Amino acid sequence: MIIGELINSSRKAMRPLIEAWDAAAIAEVAKLQAAAGANYIDINCGSFTTDEPKRLAWLTDAVRGSVELPLCLDSPNVEALKAALPLVGDKQAMINSITAEQERFSAILPLVTEYKTKVVALCMSDEGIPVGVEGRINVADKLIADLTTAGVVLDDIYIDPLVQPLATTNEGARPLLDAVITIKAKYPQVHCVCGLSNISFGLPKRKLINRVFVVQAALAGIDSFILDPTDKQLMGALYAGEALLGNDPFCGRYLAQYRKGLYDE
Repeated sequence: MIIGELINSSRKAMRPLIEAWDAAAIAEVAKLQAAAGANYIDINCGSFTTDEPKRLAWLTDAVRGSVELPLCLDSPNVEALKAALPLVGDKQAMINSITAEQERFSAILPLVTEYKTKVVALCMSDEGIPVGVEGRINVADKLIADLTTAGVVLDDIYIDPLVQPLATTNEGARPLLDAVITIKAKYPQVHCVCGLSNISFGLPKRKLINRVFVVQAALAGIDSFILDPTDKQLMGALYAGEALLGNDPFCGRYLAQYRKGLYDE
């Protein structure tokens, strides 16, 4: 699953559009991502702390009216989610995100179950972000147990093991990838998702790192990515990687993208 990341107020190009309530420009960004292969459109206006509920409701309405894709509501703000969820339409929405932090979990879970959404579950607890493999697995175990106890089906759970920037660790991406391998082995029906570009934060040639990492992540078992689908080389690497991993029967998706010109210079 590809979750288009571009409609996010933390992006320099996007904040002025949201600030100006420019629905037409927002719609064009959504359409570009849909045409490039996104399955969900992520929408985030968290930079607008004073009126996020109003902004997220407006964004939801603007994007839903421009594309046929379901929406991923990217906010920990319960009031913002409450304002936006009634506007998502008849396609199954996704909430990004819940955590194992008791207060946040208790606040967001009722919205997940009421609206029967998919949910991104971050490997973060009241103790903070785990740095190693075991810590990530333990938090994932708790999240999956608590979500399923509440009636959330495994197929609607997307565990985010939290990509840490490569520039801040000497271990690279190995702890995350090893955790994903174990989580997918224990819970094959659960999905794993990551914000792909976090891996390259603070380094030069970020797109190169992202393109290599997307194949490594897919090999480990991450099957959903929050990324820029308009990056043709990144998407090309992902389709080629999926074919090499045997996740693309008869290379069907790879060949379809080739015929569409994805790999043209």
